[in-house]
Amino acid sequence: MQNLFDFALATPEIVLLVLTGAVLLIDAFGNEPTRRMTFMLTMGALLVVILVSWGQWGEGTQGRTFSSLYVADSLGHFLKILSAISVAVTLIYGRAYAEKRDMMARGGEMYSLALLTLLGVFVMISAGSMLTVYLGVELMSFALYGLVALRRDHLAATEAAMKYYVLGCLASGILLYGMSMIYGATGQLGLVEIAQVIRNGGADRMPLVFGVVFIVSGLAFKMTAAPFHMWTPDVYQGAPTTVTLLVGSAPKFAALVITLRLLIEALHGIAVDWQPMLLILAVLSLAVGNIVAIAQSNFKRMLAYSTIGQMGFVFLGLMSGVYEGQAGASAEAYGASLFYVVIYVLTTLSTFGLILLMSRQGFECEEISDLKGLNRRNPLLAGVLMLSMFSLAGIPPLSGFYAKLVVLQAVVGAGHVWLAVFAVMCSLIGAFYYLRVVKAAYFDEPEDSITLGAGTLATRGVMSVNGLLVIGLGILPGGLMALCVDVIRQSLAF
Repeated sequence: MQNLFDFALATPEIVLLVLTGAVLLIDAFGNEPTRRMTFMLTMGALLVVILVSWGQWGEGTQGRTFSSLYVADSLGHFLKILSAISVAVTLIYGRAYAEKRDMMARGGEMYSLALLTLLGVFVMISAGSMLTVYLGVELMSFALYGLVALRRDHLAATEAAMKYYVLGCLASGILLYGMSMIYGATGQLGLVEIAQVIRNGGADRMPLVFGVVFIVSGLAFKMTAAPFHMWTPDVYQGAPTTVTLLVGSAPKFAALVITLRLLIEALHGIAVDWQPMLLILAVLSLAVGNIVAIAQSNFKRMLAYSTIGQMGFVFLGLMSGVYEGQAGASAEAYGASLFYVVIYVLTTLSTFGLILLMSRQGFECEEISDLKGLNRRNPLLAGVLMLSMFSLAGIPPLSGFYAKLVVLQAVVGAGHVWLAVFAVMCSLIGAFYYLRVVKAAYFDEPEDSITLGAGTLATRGVMSVNGLLVIGLGILPGGLMALCVDVIRQSLAF
């Protein structure tokens, strides 16, 4: 019975692995008409995974299993659903783009690798041990390396894949070295066990602190935070846009969760050591991301630096959760970071989805100048672009404004008023390059007279829902924010 319970808790990962194998085999041994069905098979697999994860979200499916290597909790179920949805939306937006660029000329590797990426995300989300964390990181990372290099004959994609691989391996090595030092200091690999050793004063402090330094550095790479951001602009620009969207969406959920589990759950007892590191990462990310983005003319590269700046707000929330031992306030701060990442991924889907829909055979919508006169050629896409840019800039009443507001409230509540002022100033700088994009879309003359379509009925529908959520979650954010705080309280012990 215990074995059945163990496997029951890990049902989402098991189902996803089986379905990924089925998609891979059908595509590998099928003929050309069968390969055209790979997209539908992949979407069906994602729908099944979403339903399974949704069905597990209850009191009877909480706990740790496989010798505490795996944890099933509300936070995991919530983010697994969102991760699967984000991958599905990415593939809906990016299907036509990939087909026009012969990314599937040899088969449906893109769909199989996307599902393997999601499997790595799932493993990271449910990691209860440093071993599982590293397993998930490597599974997700190697699938993404393959996706970035999928256009084998494209020089920019090949260069981006090499940079991503080399720097990604370096970051994984740094993270693994930090984990080994934590193990040496505590004698434990399980996150709960590590927390108990630290709480009981049984850890060797010197290697413990050094291990935290390496772990925070590795996490900063996965979260695209400065000064570990060097891979982000090149990969965002060089990778096929479908892959860029995949890199910038679901993996952010996984990176946030392992940050929460490692720092908040396992290493909360030495928060005094890692809290200043997060402060430095937040300040550098806000400054570098927003200032350097001003000089960019490539839209994808600008959005890469925008991502760096946005992650600065996430780290502000994480570092604000530890003060005066107030657990309730901690949950609010960590919930604010979780809410911020959810809104960021939602906005990223609409922004890069728009680039995918505007790109056509022989034309890459990558420069800001390519957006000139967009409102005259397609008002729907222009409207979604405006909402996305305003949300990223933090203009009310859009969801990005409320996301920034709750993080700033947490920062002020933690007593870092100067830091909140600095974050607001950086946001004002960032508003310049966001508004520059809107200006190009609405006020500049178009460089060509080609009428732009918004893709199929499915892509138009998804894009419309995407835009409406950016508005709706800004006007009525209370439900999602309360949910984020609740899953933090139910899942993390600190």
